[in-house]
Amino acid sequence: MEKIALITDSTCGLPVEYIYKYNIHVVRLKIIYKDREYIDGITISADEVYSKIEEELPTTSMPSVQDVSDLYEKLILEGYTHAIVMPISSGLSGTINSFRLASLEYENKITSFIFDTKILSMAVGLSVIEIGKLIEEGKDFNYICNIIPKLRENTSMYFTVDTLEYLIKGGRIGKVTGSVGQLLNLKPIITMSDDGTYTNYSKVRGSKKAFNELVKLATDILDKGKGKLVIMTGTMHEEAEKLKSILSTHKNVTFTHVGTITPAVGIHSGPRLLAIAILTEI
Repeated sequence: MEKIALITDSTCGLPVEYIYKYNIHVVRLKIIYKDREYIDGITISADEVYSKIEEELPTTSMPSVQDVSDLYEKLILEGYTHAIVMPISSGLSGTINSFRLASLEYENKITSFIFDTKILSMAVGLSVIEIGKLIEEGKDFNYICNIIPKLRENTSMYFTVDTLEYLIKGGRIGKVTGSVGQLLNLKPIITMSDDGTYTNYSKVRGSKKAFNELVKLATDILDKGKGKLVIMTGTMHEEAEKLKSILSTHKNVTFTHVGTITPAVGIHSGPRLLAIAILTEI
């Protein structure tokens, strides 16, 4: 009889209630300061990181192969026969490689399906929740693995940042483009490319227009059919709630969640980020 483990990493930003409800296993990234190290979401919170980010910008470290191997050992002891792994995009982190290398060590004991999501944060989380439901319903491993690419195809993600400073520092946006953007008060609307890296969807002038563009993008998607909506931010909570109040009334919204991006994401994007992700029905 199959026993399927559902695994993601801490950049996913899944609310605790879903982690417990669907018994989701979360492998944590590390937040590293000059003189100390923390476990993302466990020994340091998002609010703690963002409140001190002007004093020191920490770095992140992906889970090691040993971290993942330790999880596999635990899963095998608990009788799991299969594992479905949904990590952050390979275009943004090497986390997926730790899963791949560790899974090879245990391929004779547990069968793994490791999916390159090509997205991040709760855009991944929406699919993780759906997979959790399928496991709970007793769907078999192969059935679920075949559904996962379809979930990804039906997922859209867009975000804007109040400042390009962090994307420039992290090398995730061209320095020249970034400098010009800062000078002209241009706000990028960013989405994910086919290879799972950030790509510029459009640019608008000013925060208000960026907000309105997110509303328009979400509305255009939802006008075509029912979908689940998540809104994520680091510290722009007022704007996130305003976005929710506008979009949650759309007749095709079946689920709404507003959350805070984990430090492992916010360090690289900056906390003043506003993101939407929508999973439309298959």
